[in-house]
This record gives sequence, structure tokens and C-alpha cells, in this order.
Amino acid sequence: MTSLPIHWPQTLELLTPDEMGRADAAAIAGGVPGFALMEKAGEAVADAAAQLILAQSRHTPRIGVLCGPGNNGGDGYVAARFLAKRGFAVTCFAWGDRAALKGDAAEAARAWTGTTQNLAVFAPKSFDLVIDALFGAGLTRALDGAAATAVNALNAWRKESGGRVLAVDVPSGLDGASGQVRGVAVEADATVTFFRLKPGHVLMPGRRLCSDLHLAHIGIPDHVLGSLAPATFLNGPALWSGLLPSLDCEGHKYTRGHVLVVSGPEFHTGAARLCARAAARAGAGLVTIGGAPAALKDHAAQVTAIMLAPMSGASDFVRLLTDQRKNTLVIGPGLGLGTQARDLLEVALQDATARALVLDADALTLMADDLPRASKLIKDRLGPVILTPHEGEFSRLAKPLARSLESHSQAPDSKLERARWLAKATGAVVLLKGPDTIVAAPDGLASISADLPASLATAGSGDVLAGVIAGLLAQGMPAFEAASASVWLHGQAALQAAWEVGRGLTADDLPDALAEILNGWKGP
Repeated sequence: MTSLPIHWPQTLELLTPDEMGRADAAAIAGGVPGFALMEKAGEAVADAAAQLILAQSRHTPRIGVLCGPGNNGGDGYVAARFLAKRGFAVTCFAWGDRAALKGDAAEAARAWTGTTQNLAVFAPKSFDLVIDALFGAGLTRALDGAAATAVNALNAWRKESGGRVLAVDVPSGLDGASGQVRGVAVEADATVTFFRLKPGHVLMPGRRLCSDLHLAHIGIPDHVLGSLAPATFLNGPALWSGLLPSLDCEGHKYTRGHVLVVSGPEFHTGAARLCARAAARAGAGLVTIGGAPAALKDHAAQVTAIMLAPMSGASDFVRLLTDQRKNTLVIGPGLGLGTQARDLLEVALQDATARALVLDADALTLMADDLPRASKLIKDRLGPVILTPHEGEFSRLAKPLARSLESHSQAPDSKLERARWLAKATGAVVLLKGPDTIVAAPDGLASISADLPASLATAGSGDVLAGVIAGLLAQGMPAFEAASASVWLHGQAALQAAWEVGRGLTADDLPDALAEILNGWKGP
């Protein structure tokens, strides 16, 4: 999957199911009738259903609507009514007793005068399209009974016969807060949701289950967001572009910052070199690779604009850091796990200046040996720190951290909350990698990426990302925004490079492609 198809004037805020409930309540308290919101939601579902089915059907389409026990089911009854008015053959299938419905959902069910059967008799093969309106984003338990049976039958039918499935709010069985499956979940061809996306729409596997996303504005005023104070955002230029560094006609190389990348030993130099090239392409005025003389011979054969600094051990490293113009440090790519690597990491962590620090790859593995101590050093530093773990590195970090925290026996299940947990515990901005990369700050602010290409899953890609982060930090961009911007730019560079090399993309292609993205930058 290369990107997430999204159909709306893009909004940034991602609302948890609880926040979405509060948004509904605020709109209703402000004078918007709850049933009016449901009517708009159901009409939006009907519009999406008609678009989905008319593109392939050669006869009067047959549509089944699975209606659950709450407002999600109410949306389904409204959609059924609108679709029937348009001439579609519609049958509703009710989970439980319709008489038990309450409030707006009960009113919607009463307004539906067409055929309604019990969910237990649902057979998807009778339909061309099925609308899943069983359970919404607030589901926190595993599906069971008739609901689980219907979902399994629906998924099997879709896979075997190519039937089409449209989900309301989220595919039933998907936790809207975490993107995790509760027991079993619907695999949809498209999903219609309302007002704002939820984290579960963009976190894996939710992103895959939702497929084609449609966001409908149903009458909830935007000003209700002020009372919600959302802390989770979709990563994109509108989130950080105002802080992206630009060239100053009165500037010079030192005003654009100086990145120092710590090299690994001889024959393990490629990662540091990728990182350094990316930092330069991201706009840093100067980039230096520091390393042992034997390693620098490897680098010297490969680089020209990147400077080299001999650094035989920790004492030489300390001496290099006395130059305060080197305002950003990257340590970890290709560093190694031996005694000398540990000594170098110790110097980086104990640096008492305001220098920005990016800890990546091997540095994260070394930190895991005594993460509580490393976290204290990070919190004591004057400058910002960014950690860039993938899931394996996160697991290594989480075990010692969980043992040291009285309030948590283990990291949270949700990837979003795991990133926040690590950021709060360490005092660093955490960039938790993956197709749904998350950037989390210690104060809880977080961004989630939904458009990262699969081609980034290649050796050295993370080293390039660390370099982009360092290049933006060196130019003065704040840590959370620098990390979020780097993730997006890194993904765009991969898409740009793919135009030229296709599936053969390697990390070497990314720095030059990054330059093309930045050269063509016109803002959000």
C-alpha cells in the first residue's frame, strides 16, 4: 500500500471515540438536533454506497444493511431509507431487538418501513453491496455471537465472490482509538466517517481494513474542537510547514547549522554516510562525519561536500563537541555494540550543551541496557532529543523501562499510546517507525502518518530519515515538528525516487530525491 485514499478537504485533527462523542454532545447542546446529525450521516453513507455499487452493477443493485444496537445502526437505517427512495432493493438486518433501540437510533428505525430481518439469517450472497452499520469506533470488546458470525460470512463472501462492503464510521470490530481488531473485524472496500478521522482509521491494521476513506461533514461546527483540545493529528505539511526552514539571503553556512554524525568502524561506514548526505540535502549548512581514521578512509573515497574529523575514541569525541557551532549530533547508524560504541554514546548523553541529539539504530540498543539512567540524562540535557525506534528496538527499550516504572507493568497495546508512553518516560520526542509512523512528544502531542510508501522498507532508509531530522534540527526547527516533517518528506522522497527507479529503490536514491522535493516546495 503506497498511500491512503482520502476524500475530503483535508483536516488535521484525529479524534478518539470519546472525543468524537463529546463533539456530538457539544453540537447538540449548541442547538443542532441529534437526529439531524444522524440524517446527514445516513445520507452521506447512501451517497457513498450508490457511488460504490453503480460503478459495477448491471441490474437493480441489491443492498443489505447490517444494523447494530446503537447510533451506528441508526445511521444504517437512515442510509437504507435514502437508498430505497433512489430505487435500490434494500433489506436491513437487525442485531438484537429493534424495540430496544433508544433515542435517535430508535427514531431512525421507526422511519424505515422496508424489510427488516434478524441478523442471524443474514446471507451475503443475496446482495451486490453490504453496508456494515453494526458497531462504531467506540467498540472495546471482542465481537462474538451473531455479530461475529455475520462478519466472518461477510469477509468470506467479499474474498471469494468480489462482493463490495461499505463500513459506517469504522469497520465493525475495529477499535477506533487504537486501530486494533477486537476479535474479528470487517474488511471493507470503503468507509464513511464523520466530522474528523479517528486514530484507528490511520493506524495499522485499521488503515488496511478501512480501505477507501470518505469523511462527511454532517453539521457539527468546527468550533467544538476548541473545547476538546485534541492532541493527535494527521501528519502533513499543514501541521509543520510554517516552521520549515527557508533560505535567508543574509544567511551563511553556520546560520544553517552544523551536523556531526558519528561513524561506525571500518567496513561499517555506509549508514553514517547515508545519514550525513541526507542531513546536507535537508539544508544543514555543514555536515561532518567523525570517526576512527580507518573508517574515514572509507568515507573519503565516497564524499566531497561532507567534512571528515578523526575521532579515535571518547576523548577525541569530547574535543570535537567543544565546538559549539556543531549544534546537532547524530549517533547510532552503523555505530556497533562494543565497548567503544558505549563510550561514545555516554559522551553524547552527557553533553551538557543545548545541542540537539538524534539517537538511532545501535544507540537505541545500547541504551536499553540501562534505560532509566539514559532517560535521566536525556531529561537533564538542555537540548532536544529524538529517539527513532522501529518496533523491534521499541521492544528492547520497553522491557527495562517497564520494570523501572511503578505506574506501568508493561507498555500499552496501542501503538499510539506506546509512543506517548516512551516519550513521557524518557523526556525525548519519539518517532516510532512503520507504515503508520508516529511522532510523540513528552507532553502527549502526537502525529500519525497515513501515506508512507512501502518502498521505504529497504536497508538504510532509517539512516536517511535520521539525517533529514538532523538537518532540520540544525536549522532551528523544533523537535516535534522537525521529526514530523522529516517523516513526511522522507515518504515524498521515496515517491519521487520511485518515478525513476520503480521497485528497485534503495536508500542511496533518497537524499537526491529529497532535494527535488524541497526545491519544488510550495507549502501546504
